[in-house]
Amino acid sequence: MLVHLKTLGCRLNEAELETWAQAFQTAGHQITPDVAAAQLVVINSCAVTQDAAKKSKQLVRRVHRDNPQAKLIMSGCYATLNTAEAEQLLGVDLVVSNQDKGQLVDKALQELNLASMPSMSTEPGAVALFSRGRQRAFIKVQDGCRYRCTFCIVTIARGEEQSRPLQAIIDEINALHAQGIQEVVLTGVHLGGYGSDLQLNLTDLIRAVLDHTDIPRLRLGSLEPWEFNAEFFTLFTNPRLMPHLHLPLQSGSDSVLRRMARRCKTEEFKHIVTALRSLYPEFNITTDIIVGFPGETESEWQESVAFIEALGFGHMHIFSYSPRAGTKAATLPEQVPESVKKQRSQQLHLLAQRLKQDFYQQHIGKQYPVLWEGNDQGALTEIPHKQVFGYTPNYLRVACQTAQPISNQIIMTRLQGAGEQHLVGDI
Repeated sequence: MLVHLKTLGCRLNEAELETWAQAFQTAGHQITPDVAAAQLVVINSCAVTQDAAKKSKQLVRRVHRDNPQAKLIMSGCYATLNTAEAEQLLGVDLVVSNQDKGQLVDKALQELNLASMPSMSTEPGAVALFSRGRQRAFIKVQDGCRYRCTFCIVTIARGEEQSRPLQAIIDEINALHAQGIQEVVLTGVHLGGYGSDLQLNLTDLIRAVLDHTDIPRLRLGSLEPWEFNAEFFTLFTNPRLMPHLHLPLQSGSDSVLRRMARRCKTEEFKHIVTALRSLYPEFNITTDIIVGFPGETESEWQESVAFIEALGFGHMHIFSYSPRAGTKAATLPEQVPESVKKQRSQQLHLLAQRLKQDFYQQHIGKQYPVLWEGNDQGALTEIPHKQVFGYTPNYLRVACQTAQPISNQIIMTRLQGAGEQHLVGDI
C-alpha cells in the first residue's frame, strides 16, 4: 500500500510524521510523495490559530478532491479539539486524537482493514526521511504542557506532559545517523519540561545525546524561556550543539506578559539572551510575537517594539491575535480592533526585516560550515548550475550556485552577500 503523509503546523507534527513513516514501512507499506498515487493519506492537522484550523479543513477537502479513492485519516490538534466536526468532513475515514497518536498506524491497519505485506517491510526509517526530502530529522522527545498561557489552545489539545525514555531517543538518533542523517532537532510541546515525569531535565537529555551519539549537528526546537539551569548554557560550548534557539517572547511589555500568564519577564528574557551571546556573539535568537493581544495599549505596544528592537532578533514569527474558544484570553475585555492589529503587524514586519538584514551583515565575509540540503524545491538530486540551499550552525539560510553534488554534506562556505531572505555563499 502507498501511504502519503501531510502536516500543517509545528516541528512536533513533523516529528510525528517521521515516526508514522517508519511504522508504516515496518508494517510493509511504502511512503509516497505523490498524493494522487496514495491509497492512504494521513493528515496531521493544526489549530494554533483560527487560520490554521481553517487551513486544516481546506487541506482535507483538497486531498479528497485530488484523490477521492484514497482512505483518509485525520489527526493533530484540529482533529482533537473538533473531533465531531473532523469526522463529518467529506472524505475523512478515521479521526485519531493526539492522545492516541502512538497507535495511529495500528488503528489505521485494523479499523480501515488495510492489508499488510510483511515480505515488503523495511527496517524502521530506512527510507522515510529521504523519500520526503530531508537532511535533518525531527525527534519528538515529549508531548503536552503543564502550563496554561491564556492565549494557547495547543496545550489543551495536547494534554498532560509525557516524556519519552532517554534511551529510546538515543537509539532513534543513532539509527537515523546510520542512515546518513547529519542533523537532528529535538522537539516537544513544552521541550523545556522534558523529563519532569522521569526525574530528568532537558540538560540531562542534551548531555546524553552529545555523549552517546555521534550525530554531527544537534538542534533544539522551540523552547519556552524559563526553566533553564546554569549548566544548560555551558552545553553550547560543544560545537555539535548548534548556536540557535527559538525562544517565544510573545510581547516586550511586562504588563501584557502578565495578562498572557507568561512565566518570563522581559528582564529575565534579556538575561538569557545576553548569557547566550556571551558564549557565542553570533548566537541566533529567533522568536514569536503576538500583535494586538487583548487590552494592548499604544504605550504597551511602543514598549514592546522598543524591547524587540534593542534585543535584535535574527528572525520573528509575527501573529495577529485571534480569539480561540476555550482559552481565557478569548474572554478578556478590550479586544484590539483589527485595523490596529494590521497597522502594528505591518510596523513589526518592517522592523523584523531590518533586524534580519542587520544580523546578516554581521556574517558577510566570514566562513561557516554549511549543511547543504538541495535545490530550491528541496530536491535531493542536484541540477547543474542551479541554486542550492543550506544552513549555517546558527541557522542562517545560505544559497549558492554549484554544479557539484553537495546535498547532505557539511562544507566550509564563505558568505559573500545577502538577499532578502537568505545569505549568498561560495563553497
